[in-house]
Amino acid sequence: MTSFDSSPQLNAWRALLALAVVFIMLATTGWTAVRHHQGGNSPLKSAVAAWDRGRIDGHGLPAADSPPSRLGRFFATLDAAQRTRLAERYPLALGNMNGAPVTLRYRANHIALGQARKVEHRRIHDKRLSQIGRSEASRRLHRFDSMLQPGRTFLSFDPTGTGRAAEVFGDLDKAQRVSVVVPGVDTNLLTFERTGREYTAPAGMANSLYQQERSASPRTRTAVIAWADYTAPAGIGVDAATAMRAEDGAVRLRAMVEGLPGKAPTALYCHSYGSVVCGVAASSLPARVSDIAVAGSPGMRTQSASRLGTNARIWATRDNDDWIRDIPHLEVGGLGHGADPVSSGFGARVMAAGDARGHAGYFAPDTESLDNFAQIGVGAYDDVACQGGGDACHNGPSGTASV
Repeated sequence: MTSFDSSPQLNAWRALLALAVVFIMLATTGWTAVRHHQGGNSPLKSAVAAWDRGRIDGHGLPAADSPPSRLGRFFATLDAAQRTRLAERYPLALGNMNGAPVTLRYRANHIALGQARKVEHRRIHDKRLSQIGRSEASRRLHRFDSMLQPGRTFLSFDPTGTGRAAEVFGDLDKAQRVSVVVPGVDTNLLTFERTGREYTAPAGMANSLYQQERSASPRTRTAVIAWADYTAPAGIGVDAATAMRAEDGAVRLRAMVEGLPGKAPTALYCHSYGSVVCGVAASSLPARVSDIAVAGSPGMRTQSASRLGTNARIWATRDNDDWIRDIPHLEVGGLGHGADPVSSGFGARVMAAGDARGHAGYFAPDTESLDNFAQIGVGAYDDVACQGGGDACHNGPSGTASV
């Protein structure tokens, strides 16, 4: 919930009001009032359909939603020229294909971004659009220009609706350890990065973590992913109070991790509503996920870490002036997200947040929270600062797959 860190009391009351409104909606209209609306055909769906009908040198292509291992074997049979042809012919489909070589996905998404930029450029000059529509097109054009800057690499990109993306910092193919930042409410293409308040946006969070990991252990080859590749709730309301968006996000998160190259241990850093996504996904994530760290969490859809169904270490932190502490940590009839992960009864390894400020300040440089994240990322667990001092979080409980 990265957008609302300036007025803690106001936002806490807004969240309480949102829960009350949801209760009223459910009482008067039933669950159908908050089900997902069926959308029309999207650019990505059209691209995937074209892929599924496509061929390469007379041979059919595997289904785009095939398991990552199946897609990996398929691309291994192709030469460089064939791979390039597929990237140029089906950029949006291939760029979002878990199991495809990451460098090929980078190339495909660069092409897809260029195509999306042309669409927005045309919209800016489309007199049929309202001024608001042309202004939005201009903002998206500006965002795509930034994403197309040399050196930036995207593991996924989808311009549909408010849009989704995942950016990689570091060499994912050669990484000895991988970190994934899972952001919260109001995450979309326009909020993926910010010029002001840089470290409150997914790209800034991930880059900050990557730089801190390199500083913490220069000899460790790390890669960090800014994973804004799910449809996050917009604002504090019905979607933010339920797990519907998280359930969809959890499926996508699991698929992304399964499609990562190599076998490097992978740590998840789940901020705000992103911790709901990680909580829902926990039991189905690959064994390579070694750590799940939540910051500013409204809950993980469970009453204890042991019920997450994972062998990953579960970490939690919250700074002293994060307004999320005033959100009711409960779950009733699908509303709310369960116990507070930093509470003693939850059973997470509770880290110090130190001088982090507000709900969105955990990834700011020179904060204790960021340093702790980096120590987890490079596997230096004994160097993590525990809440209240001491070493309680070093040998603390972690999730268990038996529950």
